[in-house]
Formats: sequence, C-alpha cells, structure tokens
Amino acid sequence: MPYRRTTAVDDRLAAARERLIVAATDLVADAGWAGASVTAVAAAADMSVGSVYQHFPSKSALVVEVFRRAADREATLISALAAVSTAAVPTAAVPTAAVSTAAVPTAAVPDATAPGAAEAPAAGGDPVDRLVQAVALFTRRALARRGLAYALLVAPSDPAVEAERLDFRRRYRDVFAALVREGVEAGSLPAQDPMVAAAALTGAIGEVLVGPVSMTEELPRGGREAERVVREVVAMALRCVGACPVERGWPSFSAGPVPVAGQVPAPAGRPPGGTG
Repeated sequence: MPYRRTTAVDDRLAAARERLIVAATDLVADAGWAGASVTAVAAAADMSVGSVYQHFPSKSALVVEVFRRAADREATLISALAAVSTAAVPTAAVPTAAVSTAAVPTAAVPDATAPGAAEAPAAGGDPVDRLVQAVALFTRRALARRGLAYALLVAPSDPAVEAERLDFRRRYRDVFAALVREGVEAGSLPAQDPMVAAAALTGAIGEVLVGPVSMTEELPRGGREAERVVREVVAMALRCVGACPVERGWPSFSAGPVPVAGQVPAPAGRPPGGTG
C-alpha cells in the first residue's frame, strides 16, 4: 500500500516552508538579496540547510517566492484601497466597505504575511481622492520598510526576480492608470494618456523613495517627518496628473496634524511646490 502523508505532516511542512519565507523576507529587508543566502535563511529560521532545499530546489526559487509573496501583498493592498482590480488580484480580495476621502492612517491598513490575507478597506470618493489614498499608502509603507521597498523596486537581484519585478511595477502602473482614466472620464482630470501618466507616476515615486535621489538623504521611517514626505509625494503625484493639491483637500505643512479617516480638512494654503 503506497504511503500517504497525513494532514499533520502536510501542516508541519507548510509551517516550515512559511517560516523559511518569513525569515528570508526579513533578511532581504535588512541586507538585500545578497543577504538572503541559503545558509543565512536556514540559520534565521532555526532550520538546517538541507531543510531549505527540501522546500526550495535552489536559492533562485526561494528568492522568487519571497519577491512574489511580498510584491503580491503590497499590490493587493494598493489595489483594494484604490478599488481597482488588477489581473493578479481576485475580486474577492477587494471588500466593499467605504472609508473617508481623507488620508488613510497606516494603522487602518493591516500588514499580513500569508497570501490572500492582506486586506484594505475599499476607498470612497472620486478617482482622484482614491489616487491620493493609494499614493499615500504606498509612500508610508515604503518609508516604514525601506530595505524591503528597495529590494522590491530597484535592488540588483537574481535574473528570475527581474521578470517578477516587471510584473510588480505593471500592477502599480495599472492601478494608477485606471484611476487616471476614471478621473479623465469624470472630468476631474485633464485629458491625457492614462498609461503614460501612470508609468511616469510609478517611476517618479520609486525614484523619490528608493532610487538614487532618496539615497542622498536618509528619509524618515515614521512619525511627523515621514508624513511631510508623504505630503510631498502626494502633491507631486497630483501635479503629475494635472490635479491641484489644494483642490483635493490635501493640507499644507502649516495646516496642523495630518488628517485621519473620518476627517476631511478644509483646503489650507498653497502646498510647497504647488501650482494651484
């Protein structure tokens, strides 16, 4: 009679594989792809090197899974918040509960490590309001874990990861393009090519947060100083698509604390660098 693994064995193997992925993700966030050697991952997960190869045939297979898992979580959160579906985000992952058109606080968006577990409330408001929320969320999460953001967006890596990275950037671009297209159709944005605007926006945000520009000055990870960066990036994003930051209810730095869900601030002055 052929041997069949029990449910308990399958659960134990799945848990061990998950522990390896979590350990590798933390190493990548701290030391980049080069820091996630098989030996280092095994040690971080308190497992043997042989156990790593039991679950992944090569380091390449491991890093691809790490990238795919982290990238899917980030893209799913942004897609759900923007109420935009991409090819890799199932409709069921996008709940229908509405939230305020003000900036969504980090605490309102949970971080999950299991596939499909990351959920964010669907955004309310018009497409430009949702664009503000999506860009703000992207910026906050990138600042909070700059090492992981750098690894996902620009860090040199295994060739197999590069194909995944192109798809990751495409998913962000598609979310932004859908919002720009909605804004143009609704008359809240000027006529433009949504794909061109979205590609420019995706590249610009990445350059500010994890590209050479961000390397010239250590950006804050959290707190009020981080929110100053969030506001700058949001204002830049709105200018990129032809929307005035003041008209979108995005306050200037002198307008007091950053708004939270349920509080839509009155426009307060011209934001730094604004054109409106």
